[in-house]
Amino acid sequence: MIWYRHLYVDEAIIHKLKKIKWKICHNAGQLDLYVICLPYVESNLLEIISTVELMQKHYPKGDLFVVGLAKGYDKARELAAGIVMDIFDKTGKFNVKEYLHTMQRAGTDGCRV
Repeated sequence: MIWYRHLYVDEAIIHKLKKIKWKICHNAGQLDLYVICLPYVESNLLEIISTVELMQKHYPKGDLFVVGLAKGYDKARELAAGIVMDIFDKTGKFNVKEYLHTMQRAGTDGCRV
């Protein structure tokens, strides 16, 4: 799992970010939290994945590139839309993956599972 250096975070959990990231990296229970990741399917812009789903033993999370965290699915959808619009405002394009990889170039934060 790779964490985006400039992680987008829901305001409701920003003060608990370090603890939440640790729990996600160590498969500790996190109810009603969602990660926003770059998609496996090229035609998608982003994916929203429940942290409960990430706890499954055989979930392929090694290559996940996490760009956002939110409490609740509705907040995750709002945050994902905000990420896309932020990138569009900055670049005039919807090339989310390319932009985020460019901004990440200095390395990774958090865990590598």
